[in-house]
Amino acid sequence: MATYDIPETRYAVGDARFAIVAARFNHRVVDRLLIGARQAFARHGVGASRLDIVRVPGAFELPLAALTLGRRVDIAAVVTLGCVIRGGTPHFEYVCAECARGVGATTLELAKPVIFGVLTTDDEAQAQERAGGAHGNKGEEAALAALEMVSVLRALNG
Repeated sequence: MATYDIPETRYAVGDARFAIVAARFNHRVVDRLLIGARQAFARHGVGASRLDIVRVPGAFELPLAALTLGRRVDIAAVVTLGCVIRGGTPHFEYVCAECARGVGATTLELAKPVIFGVLTTDDEAQAQERAGGAHGNKGEEAALAALEMVSVLRALNG
């Protein structure tokens, strides 16, 4: 039985192109996630010329843009970035649930990685901690997940 455990130092993505879909809502947080994602891609040889970045209004719109970009044969993986902060109404639950469901359905429909890099936090302080603060940068982690999944799928498909 083969083992496919690819450490960060051994990502094999060749000249693959990636897409990032980032929400504009809560842009102070999402912009920092985007910086983290771009830095992670650059660290692994994926420069700006191999990244398509698309901004959408909010987290609810991420799945449709991800699906549209993911249908392109030149895109190996899509990273979705957003931030939904709990408020005083049930709106938070609806947006989070539909965003997560949409991203999950998109990755299965496309049969390619569509990474969920959407923060769902109780307050802005928690979001800031996850966008380059005490809990790291989840945008960077999402980009690394995309790189790893492309590497894994290439290994599995020979």
